[in-house]
Amino acid sequence: MRYLTDHRADVRGNLALLLPGVKTVISVGMLYRPAAKSGIAGYAWGEDYHAVMRRGLEALADKLLEYGPFEWRACVDTAPLLERSVARDAGLGWIGKNTCLINQEMGSFFLLGELLTTLGIEADPRLDTPPPDRCGTCTRCLDACPTQALVPSPDGRFELDARRCISYFTIELRGAVPEEHRAAIGGNVFGCDICQDVCPWNRDAEGGGATVPLEELAELSEADFRERFRQTPVWRAKYSGFLRNVAIAMGNSGRPESREALERLAKSADPLVAEHARWGLERLDKTPR
Repeated sequence: MRYLTDHRADVRGNLALLLPGVKTVISVGMLYRPAAKSGIAGYAWGEDYHAVMRRGLEALADKLLEYGPFEWRACVDTAPLLERSVARDAGLGWIGKNTCLINQEMGSFFLLGELLTTLGIEADPRLDTPPPDRCGTCTRCLDACPTQALVPSPDGRFELDARRCISYFTIELRGAVPEEHRAAIGGNVFGCDICQDVCPWNRDAEGGGATVPLEELAELSEADFRERFRQTPVWRAKYSGFLRNVAIAMGNSGRPESREALERLAKSADPLVAEHARWGLERLDKTPR
C-alpha cells in the first residue's frame, strides 16, 4: 500500500492540488447492508460501489450546473483525499475506535464519496461542526479483532495496523499471507466486517448478502471468477489471491467436506494457491473432531 506514503501523501493536505480553486467539498455516504457470516464483506456484494457512487456524484454535479457554471471533481476512494476526516468535518459522524466513520443514527455501514467544487456553498451550521466522539469506554471492536489490528496511536486514539488487518490480507496483499495470521482470518474470503459487526451503533443494521459454500468457490475457473466478480469489488483480489483466501478459509472451517477441494487446490500450477491449500490441509488435520 505504498500509495499511502508515496508522493500522493503530500496531496492529501491540499485539496487545491486535486481541483484548483476548490471552495467547497460535498461529502456523501452510501449505506450498504452487512453480510454476516458470508465470508465476503457486505460492501462487496453487487456492483462495484466506485461506479455506483460516481454516477450519483456526477448526477449531483449536473443538477448543480443548472444554476451556473463551475468546476468540479468527483472522488470515490480514487484520489489522495482524507475521506473520513472530510466527512467528520462535514458533520457526517465521528471516527470511532475501529477507525470507521460512525453516524449516530445510521452506524458505520456506509461508503464515502466527495464532490469537490469551485462553488462557494454556505454550510448548514447544524452540520458544519464535527460531532463528538461517542465511543466512550466501549472496546468491543478492539477486543473482537482476531489479529489485534486496532492499536493505540500517539494522539491517544486508535489506528489500523494494515500489516495485521484481515481486509488487507484478503484484498490488498499480493503474495503469501503471513502464516502466523492465517488461523485468525477464519472464514473471511474477501474483507472483514468484524469490528463493525460488534459495534453497538450498528445494532439495528439489517443483514444482507448470501452464504456461498467454500467448496463451490474453490471450483471456480478463472473464466468463472471473471464472469461472477468482474463488476464487483471482489475482482480486486484477483483470481490467485481469491483462491488463496478460499484455501485459508476452508482450512479454518474444520469441515472434512473441504478436504477434497483443498487437495485439488494443493495440486494447482499456481504456487501461491498450492502452498496455502497445503496449509489448509494441515490445519484440517489439526482440528479436533
